[in-house]
Amino acid sequence: MSILKGVGVALVTPFNENLSVDFESLTRLVDFNIENGTNYLVVLGTTAEAATLSAEEKKQVIEHIIKVTNQRVPLVLGIGGNNTLEVKKQIEETDLSAFEAVLSVSPYYNKPNQEGLYQHYKMLASTGKNIIIYNVPSRTGQNIEAETTLRLAKEFPNLLMIKEAAPNILQYFDILRKKPEGFNLVSGDDEFTLPVTLAGGNGVISVIGQAYPKEFSTMVQLAFDRKVDEAYEIHNKLVEITRLIFAEGNPCGIKVVLAEKGIIKNYLRLPLVAASEGLYTKIKAEMANI
Repeated sequence: MSILKGVGVALVTPFNENLSVDFESLTRLVDFNIENGTNYLVVLGTTAEAATLSAEEKKQVIEHIIKVTNQRVPLVLGIGGNNTLEVKKQIEETDLSAFEAVLSVSPYYNKPNQEGLYQHYKMLASTGKNIIIYNVPSRTGQNIEAETTLRLAKEFPNLLMIKEAAPNILQYFDILRKKPEGFNLVSGDDEFTLPVTLAGGNGVISVIGQAYPKEFSTMVQLAFDRKVDEAYEIHNKLVEITRLIFAEGNPCGIKVVLAEKGIIKNYLRLPLVAASEGLYTKIKAEMANI
C-alpha cells in the first residue's frame, strides 16, 4: 500500500509518575512527529508497552491519537497475540475505520512451526481486513521464514506488507527479490532501514524515528531518490544512538531520548524498568554528539 511508505513510527505510551497514561505527553509526541516529517503512526505496537495496558486504557489511547492526529497522517493499529481465534475476533470486532491496516505480530511463546505460522495468518486474512505481518524473532522466539512470507503474500492480497525484523538481512533481500507485485516490505530494524530501502523496501516502522523524525524521514526520502551518499551520512550520524536505545531492551532507551528532548517523562510499567544510570549517561553523551 503506497500510503504506508517512508517512515512509520511505533509510538511509545508515555506515563506519569503514578504510571497512569500521560495524554499530554502523548499529544506532544504525535504533534512532534507529524510536524517533522513522519509519514504514518503505529498505535499500540510492542513499543507502546501494550501488554501492560488495560482494555480501557487501550481504548483511550486509540481515541486520543485519532483525535490529535486529525487525519494529518495515516494510522496503523497493533492487534496481535498467540491465540489465533482471539486475535481474529479482536480484528473483526474493532472499529478500524480510522486505520489503514492492522499490524499483527506473529504468535509468541507457542513457537509454532512454519505451517502453524502460515495457518495463523491465513485465519487473520479471512477477516478481509488489511493486515501487516510482523516478524520479530527476538521477541517471539520463532522466525517467519522467507518462504512462508512469500507463500502468504502470493495467496492473500490483503496481507499487504511485512514488517521484517529478522536478524539476518539476507532474509529481507530474499523477500524483496521474490515478492509478488503489490506486496511490500518495511524494515522493522532501525539499523537496516537504509540498505533495505535501497534494495526496494518501502521504508521502516521505526523506534528511533520518533525521536529524530526529521533526520530519519529525510534519510529514507534520500534513499528513494537514490541519493546514497547523502542518505548514508544521516545513517552514520544516527547509528550509535540507534544501537544504544536497544542495549537494555525496548522502549527503555527511546524513553530516555524522548525525556531528554522534553517530550515525555521517563517512566515504564513493570516488568520493564528504566534504563540504568550507565546507559542513561551514554545516551545523553551520544545525543550531545548528534
